[in-house]
Amino acid sequence: MSTKDEIAGKTREPGINTRLAHIGNNPRDFYGYVNPPVVRASTILYPDYATMRDRAQKYNYGIGGTPTTQALMDALTELESAAGTILVPSGLAAISVPVMAFAEAGIHMLVLDSLYSPNREFCDLVVSRLGIEIEYFSPDIGEGLAKLMRPNTGILMLEAPGSNSFEMCDIPLLSQIAHQYNKDCVVMMDNTWGTPLYFKPLDHGVDVSIHALTKYPSGHADILMGGVSANATHFRRLRKASGAMGMCVGGDDAYLILRGLRTMAMRLRHHEKSTMQICKWLLDHDQVSRVMYPALPDDPGYQLWQRDFSGASGLFSFVIPDKTPDQCAEFLNALQIFGLGYSWAGYESLAVMADFSDRKMCHGPEEGTTIRIQVGVEDVEDLMEDLSRGFSAVAKT
Repeated sequence: MSTKDEIAGKTREPGINTRLAHIGNNPRDFYGYVNPPVVRASTILYPDYATMRDRAQKYNYGIGGTPTTQALMDALTELESAAGTILVPSGLAAISVPVMAFAEAGIHMLVLDSLYSPNREFCDLVVSRLGIEIEYFSPDIGEGLAKLMRPNTGILMLEAPGSNSFEMCDIPLLSQIAHQYNKDCVVMMDNTWGTPLYFKPLDHGVDVSIHALTKYPSGHADILMGGVSANATHFRRLRKASGAMGMCVGGDDAYLILRGLRTMAMRLRHHEKSTMQICKWLLDHDQVSRVMYPALPDDPGYQLWQRDFSGASGLFSFVIPDKTPDQCAEFLNALQIFGLGYSWAGYESLAVMADFSDRKMCHGPEEGTTIRIQVGVEDVEDLMEDLSRGFSAVAKT
């Protein structure tokens, strides 16, 4: 949305809730309807052969998009301050598609060791078979990344904070080093935790921003989708590769993501407020040895988070000391509001036991068992009471 408000004699950009309410769709384009129509299409007809030959119309075949998917891509492109966005069927596809778009045989790929586990599996099982050397590095590497860079380092894969253990890494510094040592190195970042509302990777030196739209943009635990946004240098290749791999999404799913997007800022603030309250409560709990959430002032990543991010979402971990996973199963089994399920960022609270077994150097806390929590939109007092049920159960083991 390009409209600006005149307030107190000054022109200012609209606030984020106003932008989310209006981006991606102009009602005047669709007879005044507030929401874009759901277009389901494979075949798209041309008015004549010349138009067909030259592909001289906006939409040519269903895989290339519809007005519904275009509305979502436009909204995400604006939020990411990007040159363009592609949509793919899942968050994991949002990771695999850009890697495949820019990977070339013989390159060296640097990967953050605290990366999302399925991303690591994709790198180890698929990418490594393509004649690409995968090297993992610790989130706290900082300036030390320069020692790992090679003339053929073609991809730097980042995530902040790290999956399950929530370490922060210096995204602007690592991006700068990668480009300094190899101007053609493509820096990619999984930004699902922060969303473009709280962190804009492309404004901090990243080339390709990855987002599991399954999470906060959807917000209702009923859609699988991913979005990948890129700067002007890299978007054309990303888009062509995505099309070549047959990646597309349906209009119904895109519509539901758009609908969730409208309230994402309000939901995120509620998630953040409740999560901070629960984290502070856990910090003083005698059955907790550590809380991993970069928005906490005592967290090792707090300074980086405070410098670069404008907010925090509803996912964090904590450690139950001196208890084995088998014992902590009783904690999870006692929960009545927190569901036992993967994914996160929906309206419902979830709990899982964190697994660090696939990591090479960031093995997670050693003093006990790590529980990962997704704080939903329920009343925080009820959530703390539910966690207390879990603590009472594990104390008996």
